Parts: sequence; structure tokens; C-alpha cells
Amino acid sequence: EDSRVVVNLQGDEPFAPVSGVRAVAALAGRQGVDLATLCAPIGDVETLLDPNAVKVVRAASGDALYFSRAPVPWPRDAFALGRDVMPAGDWWRHIGIYGYRVGFLKRFAAMPPGQLEQIEMLEQLRVLEAGHRIAVGIAPEAFPPGVDTPDDLVRAEARLTALLR
Repeated sequence: EDSRVVVNLQGDEPFAPVSGVRAVAALAGRQGVDLATLCAPIGDVETLLDPNAVKVVRAASGDALYFSRAPVPWPRDAFALGRDVMPAGDWWRHIGIYGYRVGFLKRFAAMPPGQLEQIEMLEQLRVLEAGHRIAVGIAPEAFPPGVDTPDDLVRAEARLTALLR
């Protein structure tokens, strides 16, 4: 059924809390929302500068304005003073979880990749570039960092081993 909500938790988020899955499903179920995702605050310069940590810029409404692997928005003057100081401002890490209406998921799958998607290698930019809205909620609890690099995998394996003990 086209109005049904489907949640896609990407494989690089193996320790996603259940509350996050429920939150994105609830956000996707709201009237007028075709695609929903979550974000979490960034509180350190390392994450802000890490190209494996996708950043999202949100409008006052909570809708996505842009996603990037670069630190956006770019605090021009603050970074000129030194990269070891976190400048004041709000930065958000995008979390690899999506809630879709089935009808929109079918349309999304048929959309050709856009230029922005090809530049940043972020499929959610296809949606924005095609003029669609993405609702971005704030994660209800901490999401552990995603597994994007070999070092992340080592940390994830250690965490899994600890959980299974």
C-alpha cells in the first residue's frame, strides 16, 4: 500500500537504538512527509571535519536544506583562528536511517542520480535535488557512531563482543 511506512536502517548503523527506529517511523508517518531521517548534534571538531560523518543542515522547520561530507555550515572566521577549537554553532550528524512512504520509495527508486548526489556520494541529495522535502528529526537518544572505516569496524567488533558477554 503506497501510504504504508517502511524504515530502512542502513547496515553501517548496527547499534541503532530502538527508540531511533520508532522515532523515524513516527516522523515518516506524519501527514505530508514522504521521507524522514534523523540527526544528532556534533560536539567535536574531529567529527565535524570527518568526511565519513555526513553532516545535515536543517531549516527552522526541521526539513533538510543540504547534506554534505564537508563541515557545513562552514564557520569561516572561527576556523581561521584554529581547528582545535569548536566554534559556537549548531552542527548535525546525519544518521543512516530513513523512513519512507511506500509510494515515495517507488518514485525515489525510479529517480536518476542527480549531480549533487554524484559529487557528494550521498543518495539523499537525489531527493532534495528533485525538489522533494526530507523531514529531519533529532535522535531521541545517542546513536553510536556509524561503521564507516576499518578502525570503526574494530571498535564495533569490540562493542559487540562486550555485549555478548
